[in-house]
Amino acid sequence: MKNTKFYTELKKFNKPLVAILEKDSDFTEVPHTWHVVVVDIQNSTQAIVDGNHHQVNLTATGSIISVLNTVRKFRQNIEIPYFFGGDGATFLLPKNLLDKIIAVLDNYSVHIKRKTNLILRVGHVSVKNLISKECRLKIAKHQLTERLTIPIILGNGLHKAEEIIKSNFVVSNISHFNKNLLNLEGMECRWEEVNPKQNQAKVVCLLLEATVEESQREIYRAILMKMDAVFGTFTKRQPIKSERLKLDASLYKIWEEMRVSLADKNWFYFIKNWIKTNIGRMYFSLSISGKQYLKQVGQLSHSFMLDGMINTIFTAEQSKIDSFISFLDQLESEHKIVYGIHVTHASVMSCYVLDRKTSHSHFVDGTEGGYTSAAKMLKVKKRLYITSTLSINFINFLMT
Repeated sequence: MKNTKFYTELKKFNKPLVAILEKDSDFTEVPHTWHVVVVDIQNSTQAIVDGNHHQVNLTATGSIISVLNTVRKFRQNIEIPYFFGGDGATFLLPKNLLDKIIAVLDNYSVHIKRKTNLILRVGHVSVKNLISKECRLKIAKHQLTERLTIPIILGNGLHKAEEIIKSNFVVSNISHFNKNLLNLEGMECRWEEVNPKQNQAKVVCLLLEATVEESQREIYRAILMKMDAVFGTFTKRQPIKSERLKLDASLYKIWEEMRVSLADKNWFYFIKNWIKTNIGRMYFSLSISGKQYLKQVGQLSHSFMLDGMINTIFTAEQSKIDSFISFLDQLESEHKIVYGIHVTHASVMSCYVLDRKTSHSHFVDGTEGGYTSAAKMLKVKKRLYITSTLSINFINFLMT
């Protein structure tokens, strides 16, 4: 179809994100023939309470790798926008890729149920359907770092799609697993927790949503400017620093990676990757190419997303975090935003590595639940906000 390469050919902005958010004209409507695909782990909060945060994170990463490997097979240099959410992922796809991607994700969900007992909700909604429900869905392409370009979304379309898919999801009785559809090549998750560079610093997981869809651009621009002023530039507050990266050669890490990435146990894979990980410690610390790879990891780490709401992980000292929370509380009291925040001691990272020189991506979350813990707070606040808004509207109705 003629718009298959819509996102691939979309103009890329090299200017700062706050500058992109100055003008609505920098954003383009997503084609109505495209679809939003959502992958979400059911009851992820309980899974994390039960100590399965690593499993949840790896499963979410695997859904992205499954899609990207499938798209790569088309050999047409197609880029698709996607967003990592800690316990799931969201994609925007042209219609001609939809059936193949859904088949791959449905098969992946069967695989995950067999291996981890987690239930993946997979579904899709057309952009046309979302627009008919008066949702906005506009996109820009932003060069976040020297090596990483990300999609930026304005409008509530993606979150409306997630709401529709979750509310209509029925656990499938399909148990047939097609080994040939599983392709998790490049999945790696062998890093230790990444502690902040400063001794007193914490890792902050923030989810923030403007209460009025039409105000997103203005509100998010003001918040990002405040973050720059309080915490420094994106590069300064980026949680993944090359000098803090250490490989985790524990048998548990490699075992969990193998369980998710392969259809069946493979002892050769297990032993080979344990040896590679131990050798990798010397490779990264002693070789020029190893050190260069570590420098690229921070440049290619997904620690900021704007998918209609701000999702970001950064490092900061507690005093600055407290100051920023006061600023957010003021905006929330004015009913301009709702937010969820989780402050923890370190970040965790899962990786997609096809080529250490040119092709790798790194998905960042916080320890102790990370994004999922922040989302739990956000959900409670949104329910309270909706309830209070309905009550105020009802009182105003009675008084008129």
